[in-house]
Amino acid sequence: MTTPRTHHAPPIDPIFCRRNFVKLGVKLGLAALSLGVAPTRALAHRPPRASPERALDLYHTRTGERLKTVYWADGRYLPEALTQLNYFLRDYQTDDIHPTDPALLDCLFALAKRVDAPYPFHIVSAYRSPATNAELYKQRRGVAKHSFHMYGKAIDFYLPKRKLTVVRRAAQRLGRGGIGYYPNSHFLHVDTGPVRSWQSAV
Repeated sequence: MTTPRTHHAPPIDPIFCRRNFVKLGVKLGLAALSLGVAPTRALAHRPPRASPERALDLYHTRTGERLKTVYWADGRYLPEALTQLNYFLRDYQTDDIHPTDPALLDCLFALAKRVDAPYPFHIVSAYRSPATNAELYKQRRGVAKHSFHMYGKAIDFYLPKRKLTVVRRAAQRLGRGGIGYYPNSHFLHVDTGPVRSWQSAV
């Protein structure tokens, strides 16, 4: 009688087995990605970031009025707040109202953050009607005949407890428009015209 031969399986190489397991895992991972199966973290819902609000705190030195308002929120300018600001920044001599350039408001907002303003902006002059500007042009040196004030694009102000030179440097770093330095009258002029700067003796 012939005794059947027993065939023994070759010994398993643990390193070879581990390599094949890793390769299989990589292939399965690629297959999952090709089928559009995303990792759990990618599927996690991330709520959109809320847009920060922009607010201003203003005090008008000529009228004694004060206005604190959020004028920009949820990615847009707020019409009601802009209406309040237009009235607040009116020609205080004639009560004429003109739309204020929103970029000018943004300039003040950015400036307040740069100098960490703890007090309201003290407004000296904002919108000027053509008649008011013409009269000032006759009486005072340094008043432009076609001032940006007449278009709601300029404002004169100072910040209590903040040196005018410090605010001036901060405004220059913003690089957003015109900057007039009036040390004798103790105010700063900013506008949304071309980038430029000057110092006045007035």
